[in-house]
Amino acid sequence: MQKQPAVYILASKKNGTLYTGVTSNLIKRIWEHKKNVVEGFTQRYGIHQLVWFELHDNMESAIIREKRIKKWKRKWKLELIEKENPDWRDLYESIT
Repeated sequence: MQKQPAVYILASKKNGTLYTGVTSNLIKRIWEHKKNVVEGFTQRYGIHQLVWFELHDNMESAIIREKRIKKWKRKWKLELIEKENPDWRDLYESIT
C-alpha cells in the first residue's frame, strides 16, 4: 500500500476503547500505534487493533471525514466497524 490519505479506527478489544485518526501513511501510522512509538491516548489505553479504515483521494477529504466520525455517537462508530468487520479482526495484516 503506497502513501495514501486514510481515516482509521483502532480498538483496545471488541467493544473496547476506540480511537479515530487520520494519516497519509496507514501502514506506518498503525505500526507506530502498535509499537507505542508516540506517547498518548492509544499507548495509555492499549489501543492497537486496526478495526476499520477508509482510503481517500486527498488529505482534505480524509480530515473532514475524521472530524465527522469523531463527533459521532459511540453506537454509530460500533455500527460502522461491525458493518465491514463483524468479527473485529485486526486488519493490520491485510494492509502490510
